[in-house]
Amino acid sequence: MPRLFTGLELPEDLGRSLSFLRGGLPGAKWIDVENYHVTLRFIGDIDDPTAAEIAHELRRVRRQRFDLRIEGVTAFGGRQPHSLIAKVTPVPALIELQAEHERICQRLGLPAEPRKFLPHVTIARCKAVTHSAVAQWLALRGGFTGGAWTAERFVLYSSRASRGGGPYIVEEAFDLEAPRGGGLGVGLGRGVSRVPPIIGRNHPRFATPV
Repeated sequence: MPRLFTGLELPEDLGRSLSFLRGGLPGAKWIDVENYHVTLRFIGDIDDPTAAEIAHELRRVRRQRFDLRIEGVTAFGGRQPHSLIAKVTPVPALIELQAEHERICQRLGLPAEPRKFLPHVTIARCKAVTHSAVAQWLALRGGFTGGAWTAERFVLYSSRASRGGGPYIVEEAFDLEAPRGGGLGVGLGRGVSRVPPIIGRNHPRFATPV
């Protein structure tokens, strides 16, 4: 029974920049660079027939590429922080893509996602770290900005049952369409990165016959 979620990959240069934030916070569990991603919709543990239905519906998605940007680093969890994250600008194209994934999941009988979509990249788990230590770390690094990139595809990931942090496997990738007129993508405009995504491990579970 696979544990699945949809997401966006990060380009190699951005992943490398985020990795320079690692350290300086004893007790934090740092995410490996190859597991950096932006989660779109967590699907969870489902049976293989349902997984195949989801993959089929994702292949029908038709949306254009769009531009994204990291806009700082913060923590989730308030007075009891549990994760360090890099915030991603919630551009309309990203919000609309995530909403379509949500509709697909609900249409196939999965429960609605109760949490508001807050696009981000998790860089560390910090449940064993005090609030004051996290605050000090953020005071030194919270102003990080890692540039922009163009999302050219989204992927269906699987993960083993764990407390988070990977490893994640790309089960199938779904290309976003190039904009008419030859532009890079919808959203932020010039200055975006088009380097290859961080290469994860691929799995043939949902591969379509050629």
